[in-house]
Amino acid sequence: MSSTPHPLLVALAPVAEALGTELVGPGEFEPSDIPLRWEGTLVGAMRLPRMQGALGRLIEGVERELGGRLVELGREDKQLAVRLLDERGAFLFRRSVDDVADALGVSRITVYNYLNALRDRP
Repeated sequence: MSSTPHPLLVALAPVAEALGTELVGPGEFEPSDIPLRWEGTLVGAMRLPRMQGALGRLIEGVERELGGRLVELGREDKQLAVRLLDERGAFLFRRSVDDVADALGVSRITVYNYLNALRDRP
């Protein structure tokens, strides 16, 4: 981006950070980017993150939200972390249960138990 980004890009910066996306200037626009227009003029774009590393970004986001590394959380917060990760689609990735279990410092069976408890709720 240029040294003085458009106000729309400045306003969207916290959203982009929370989503793990990147804001780029109009000269860096790629076809897969989401164009950001202001009064009909292209002022930049939002570049979605690549799938590689997506689970790690989801885990990092939950850690930020819960205020600590998942492995250091108590049981109830670990259950909450699994719920948040499930809501955000983390378990759609291959080997995600193993990776989440490692991040939580628990077994795969424990993660499956947390997920089953979520899905058994009314």
